[in-house]
Amino acid sequence: MDERIEKDSFGELKIDEDKYFGINSKRAQDNFKINVKKTDMELIKQLAEIKLAAATANEKVGRISRKTAMVIRKSAEEIIDGKFDDQFIIPEIQGGAGTSTNMNVNEVIANRGLILLGHKRGEYKYLSPQDDVNAGQSTNDVYPSAGKLAALVKTQKLYSSLSVLIQKLEKKSEEFADVQKIGRTQLQEAVPTTLGNSFGAFAHGLQRTQKQLQKSMKSLLELNLGGTAIGTGVNTSDGYQDILYSELRKAYQVNVHPAEDLIDATQNLDSYVQVSGSLKAVAVSVSKMCHDLRLLSSGPKSGFHEITLPARQAGSSIMPGKVNPVIPEVVSQIAFEVIGNDTTITFAAESGELELNAFEPIIFHDLFESIDFLSEACMMLSTKCIDGIQANREKCEQDVNNSVETITKLTPIIGYEVASEIVHESLKTGQNVYDLLREKGIYDEDKVADLSQTDLAN
Repeated sequence: MDERIEKDSFGELKIDEDKYFGINSKRAQDNFKINVKKTDMELIKQLAEIKLAAATANEKVGRISRKTAMVIRKSAEEIIDGKFDDQFIIPEIQGGAGTSTNMNVNEVIANRGLILLGHKRGEYKYLSPQDDVNAGQSTNDVYPSAGKLAALVKTQKLYSSLSVLIQKLEKKSEEFADVQKIGRTQLQEAVPTTLGNSFGAFAHGLQRTQKQLQKSMKSLLELNLGGTAIGTGVNTSDGYQDILYSELRKAYQVNVHPAEDLIDATQNLDSYVQVSGSLKAVAVSVSKMCHDLRLLSSGPKSGFHEITLPARQAGSSIMPGKVNPVIPEVVSQIAFEVIGNDTTITFAAESGELELNAFEPIIFHDLFESIDFLSEACMMLSTKCIDGIQANREKCEQDVNNSVETITKLTPIIGYEVASEIVHESLKTGQNVYDLLREKGIYDEDKVADLSQTDLAN
């Protein structure tokens, strides 16, 4: 295969002639031999969106020519369309605060632009990755801004997936509204409720975390773009920033805007911590629900068995007929990962020094993973579990009738001590609490029956 020679301050390096990436990308690939996936393509696309907008802004302020801006925009559009996905070779986790990924994008745009201009790859005197593609920019403002925009796109998908899950739970809440069951606290029988109430609580809990997520998403619209190296805007041209944000607002149709203090926004990453915290809240709520689904479906003969989850696969290599709650189990494991990612993001955001935080690569790696995992988990739970849940009505009714704690609502009338004595006698003898009440003449039989069938289930 033919090769070209590229040079930098460290010397020369051979690059395969058909590659659009250059010497900066190749050195990073050789340095960061880490068994993680390559830079998320959503982040690459958002970097390309910024390069596209910056080319227009630099053209309008007279920093680059119309022809140069045109080929940069064309190359960036092709990246956004996914034409050169295989040319982005840098691991997500890297040193240098994202410089390698930024340069990977700059080099692909430059080399593609050179081809469009009729030149060879690597002939950077005609179109430079740094002087032209990266004009008015620094990794320190471009990379974090692209990360926020990528997180925004991904979080919008998660929001939609959550909405689907909430709708499925609300539908089940309506379907099971008349299914009386025993409520439990600390895994012990408490007071009667309905299965509809349980699924309604699942839905409302997720609605609350969804609102928290939506609130945190607003911080992703506030960028440090235009601040360049440390937020002071060094090496930008007059008018560049205003045009840049105007172009981005056109592209995204949302109020993307500069942070009030670009220096602060360049060194402090608390916005990512806020987003990660809201993701953790979603994960905790979803996982708690999955634990409940596993408990409520336990059995089928010796457990709660109030509900039946859809059977998805054989549950054992040794026990015939066993079926496991595999969907809730995998979703809980995803939640564990999200919670762990939040810890990493917190430490990484805390560990910045002075005017820059160098640890955004690991933040983006974990943040994107959490968002993607939760999006997939919510859809999986909706379609492969919640949709097919069935209520075991007879078992629920039997549990209510046999529970001694149905007497709880009578305590204001017969007193706690009397009720407690009845409960203990019921547990000792096996007699139904209502039969004991009738035998002892403690409460009118018709009123007791009426309460046991209606009021106690509300």
